[in-house]
Amino acid sequence: MAGANRKISAASARSHTRKSKQNTSFKLPSGLFKKVSVVLLFGFLAWAYQSIQPPPPKICGSPDGPPVTAPRIKLKDGRHLAYKENGVPRDRAKYKIIWVHGFDSCKYDVMQLSPEITEELGIYLLSFDRAGYGESDPNPKRTLKSAALDIEELADQLGLGSKFYVVGFSLGGQVVWTCLKYIPHRLAGAALLAPGVNYWWPGFPTNLTKEAFKQPLPQDQWTTRIAHYTPWLTYWWNTQRWFPSSTIVTQSTGILSQQDKEWMHKLAGRKKYMAQVRQQGEYESLFCDMIFAYGNWEFDPMELENPFPYNEGSVHLWQGDEDRIVLVALQRFIAGKLSWIHYHELPGSGHLFPYIDGMNDAIIKALLLGEK
Repeated sequence: MAGANRKISAASARSHTRKSKQNTSFKLPSGLFKKVSVVLLFGFLAWAYQSIQPPPPKICGSPDGPPVTAPRIKLKDGRHLAYKENGVPRDRAKYKIIWVHGFDSCKYDVMQLSPEITEELGIYLLSFDRAGYGESDPNPKRTLKSAALDIEELADQLGLGSKFYVVGFSLGGQVVWTCLKYIPHRLAGAALLAPGVNYWWPGFPTNLTKEAFKQPLPQDQWTTRIAHYTPWLTYWWNTQRWFPSSTIVTQSTGILSQQDKEWMHKLAGRKKYMAQVRQQGEYESLFCDMIFAYGNWEFDPMELENPFPYNEGSVHLWQGDEDRIVLVALQRFIAGKLSWIHYHELPGSGHLFPYIDGMNDAIIKALLLGEK
């Protein structure tokens, strides 16, 4: 039969196969690819937004929060501040001092004075949890001024009188700058121990801050930049696992000086209360502190006026020349700009010099008695 055994050429077979494949290839319905892309984009944005949002704080005394174990005052705005009284009783104290703790610390991290000095001089030493730390409520409206006003209100509610002393360590020293700015009329004297420094204070020359900024480890440089330029990313940066974050948050000893490492054993007692420091949330304590320290300040400490023009009080700044957390070159410049500051530089000392035996007694004698 004609055509029954017709041969098909190889080229014709390949052409037929290509047409079959073309006709059976999968095609997205018109507009579906755009819709899928939009859904994926919104999904990514939702994930990104969620990742930069800190979790809600666990407020002390709330149903889901830690218990309240320390005495507290209630501030005018409804927040609570927890405190601890040290030294001689308030009613027989000659000198009343408020201690301002540093980064990742609490009211139990108070300067240790010898019993002899405490009794001899009649020192009442009040320590407290700064906002968001320990058992003090977070302050979502925190400002430089509010940090100083918290101290003033604490002093008033506990009846410390019209004037009192303030002593701050590390980032707590930065808080003392705010006291010198906003409540200088309430101060009898002040001491700043290795106070934190903001690289963006306008009084610093650019070449000095550029050189100083190169000294910390790269991850600490980035942590500082983010807290200053994009504070809303601070929580994400310090909790992400793609890049190394702050060595201070992770409590790395690699940033400490040799002398600091020798005194690390003095911090062993912190284990008893360390869990309490961040118990309301790392954002409310640590990361808000970073934004406070490196954000845009409303004033430049190097433009402050002498709070004691008639020598009725004094301001002291103490700094170790081997401090690898707060650089000595910046403190020297500040002390040079503020001639009324009594500057004490400690050769061979690092950031933890307040833990050197006898050092706190010397600091207090200089503040209260003018001893060198």
